[in-house]
Amino acid sequence: MNPVLLPPPATSGTLSVEAAISRRRSLRRYSPQPLTLAQLGQVLWACQGLTGGRRRAVPSAGATYPLELYVLVGKDGVEGLGEGIYHYSPEGHALELLASGDKRAELAAAALNERFLREAPVDLVVCAIYERTTEYYGERGERYVHFEVGHIGQNVHLQALALGLGTVMVGAFEDEEVSRVLGLEKATRPLYIMPLGRPR
Repeated sequence: MNPVLLPPPATSGTLSVEAAISRRRSLRRYSPQPLTLAQLGQVLWACQGLTGGRRRAVPSAGATYPLELYVLVGKDGVEGLGEGIYHYSPEGHALELLASGDKRAELAAAALNERFLREAPVDLVVCAIYERTTEYYGERGERYVHFEVGHIGQNVHLQALALGLGTVMVGAFEDEEVSRVLGLEKATRPLYIMPLGRPR
């Protein structure tokens, strides 16, 4: 299947960084209103998008880029995009469909049955392939991977707010179950789940 090309990201906006930081809050109640493809693409770009050459929107130790981003889209969750599990490609700023169907309920069940993961139109899952970084930095590379996922979390919070959306960081889940829902290979480990949508 051909990749879904996302609209080009914006590199300027109307909300200052300072204002976004002061207004940032965790959101756990979501409207069922769908996101636009441009909104989803903008948040994905803030996670891992290219900002010049190979450089991405978040710093990465040694430019090893260990993180992979998966997107669970619910029924009518994004305008013009079918429900399913997608993988984000930073190089093409595009989504690749991995599995059809609304998997949000399965993801929520793997995350202590957090209801808001079923309700948000979209759930983002950030995963790591640790070996990309530990190959260069040894055991300390694990710490660098965790730094990087934290950078993504803050970027998503601030970008979501600037778009009139919200999110919350979810770290309480059964790793093996999340991996099963996403169909991950053994070397790919889930680290963060972030629901995404408009406040209810």
